[in-house]
Amino acid sequence: MSMLHRIFANFLSFYGSEAVPTEVILTVLLAVLLLSAYEFVVYRLISHRTFYNRSFNISIAVLPFFIATIILCLQSNLVITLGTIGALAIIRFRTAVKDPVDMIYLLWSIHTGIVCGCRLFEVAVLTSVVVTIVLLILEFVKIGGNPQMLVVHSKNSIEEELTKVVKENSKRCRVKSRSCSQNGFDYVYELTLKNPAALTDKLNAMGNIERFSILEYDSKDIL
Repeated sequence: MSMLHRIFANFLSFYGSEAVPTEVILTVLLAVLLLSAYEFVVYRLISHRTFYNRSFNISIAVLPFFIATIILCLQSNLVITLGTIGALAIIRFRTAVKDPVDMIYLLWSIHTGIVCGCRLFEVAVLTSVVVTIVLLILEFVKIGGNPQMLVVHSKNSIEEELTKVVKENSKRCRVKSRSCSQNGFDYVYELTLKNPAALTDKLNAMGNIERFSILEYDSKDIL
């Protein structure tokens, strides 16, 4: 028998048809259940989206069960391994992930399923704990505060006076938009306010402003 035949025979013997013990399956599923429930709670509590997406949360909690059992099957049989690779290669998911942070939770679910399927439970637990700590730090420790948008409408051009008032009452500001029409002038400023109430009083004192709005926003969500 040639060297190539011996290598191939050893490979086939390693990936022979093995029945996965029931206790192993139950242990893996129990570990996945605990870690998925943990991720479900973390997403519910610290998700920074304006509207909580329950459907997405359910998806990331259930996904690890399928991945973990697939990994168990891949470890037991070569035919299943090749068939699974071929099947997954033709699957296409059309649902777009709107929030980039949601990609973290999807990757977390996939990681949980793969690692638990390989029975590396300690790695799964430690990774989940560390990721939670990092998410908490990044979610609640804000540097520089949330930016605001100031939208002002006036009958006359007041940009110079308005910019001076805005700079006096904000940490930083810049004009994002200027528009002129028959109805008057519109200005949009991006700024970080020291004291929103003080700026409101100053703008109210300017008699040539017809109306203004201060909006606080986080990424694409306007609060």
